[in-house]
Amino acid sequence: MKGLLEKCQVCAALLDEEDLFCANCGTEAPDRSRDSQRTTLQSTHNFQCGSCGASMSYDASARNLRCPFCGSERLDARQDEKMLLPDRVVPLAVSRPAANDLLKKWMGNSFWRPGDLAHASSVESMVAVYVPYWVFRADTLTHWTAETDQVPPGTRGNWRPIYGRRNGRYAGLLVGASGALTPAETRELCPFDLSTGIAADKVDLENTVFEQFRVCRKFARPLAQQGLEDLERQASQALVPGKSRNVKVNVLLQGLQSEPVLLPVWIMAYRYKGEVYRFLLNGQTGKATGTAPTDWRKVLLVIAVVIAIIAVIGLMIAMCAGLGMIAASRDR
Repeated sequence: MKGLLEKCQVCAALLDEEDLFCANCGTEAPDRSRDSQRTTLQSTHNFQCGSCGASMSYDASARNLRCPFCGSERLDARQDEKMLLPDRVVPLAVSRPAANDLLKKWMGNSFWRPGDLAHASSVESMVAVYVPYWVFRADTLTHWTAETDQVPPGTRGNWRPIYGRRNGRYAGLLVGASGALTPAETRELCPFDLSTGIAADKVDLENTVFEQFRVCRKFARPLAQQGLEDLERQASQALVPGKSRNVKVNVLLQGLQSEPVLLPVWIMAYRYKGEVYRFLLNGQTGKATGTAPTDWRKVLLVIAVVIAIIAVIGLMIAMCAGLGMIAASRDR
């Protein structure tokens, strides 16, 4: 990890180079602006998309540039600027033909999409982009409470309270730092195998398409804390015997640290009947996500079938009730 690390004077949690306050207890961090050694990169060949607002550094050898996020050609050149140098860059493992095949396969995976989507759509742009992420790691000390349905014999209630504590250790928690992709999209692309990462100074970023870090560390940290709390809640729930409810956790983070990385993503903008949609593919594992049109004829057909089934059931119930009334009148 780059930069000078110190400990909080109150709880002894580690502070990274951009900490203004302790992420664990909120105590103000000492002023280390003179001592902090932040590693930066001179980012060249920059542009900002006039349609979606993405800020990118493009391949210096590229021609006929289009925004990889939306396919627009409305690109505004930007001056060279300094950006945070990532600690690692995970190399691209999925080839262009393989990415295109996975796109076609993904288009036909849902019943709700048009049947001709894979054949009638056209790819507007297809670019391998290195997307910024923060990688967090921390130790946790968690006190948890819950209710379990495992009650002693003879007890009147169906639930009883239970509590406990556990220690956890997490590494590789990813938080997206993209300004063009949504948090949901960056989460859907995970996981990545970070062990294959290469030091950034050994990668030719001059001729690589990558997005600058647009979510700084101080804004990514609360998202990481929330993610760690969710993981601890799941781990604590697994410790509750039987069925559980009202699982609550109080998580103390210890040694929260982070590092910036660039991860490979195939970004494709495709057009179907005049509308542009976005497809994203994990460039290491091939995991896919994206947006697609809905075939509303299928939706209306399913609704009509459901209404017809309900009507038939209602008619059968009414007929059975009528027959019952006739039988009762005869008995009289």
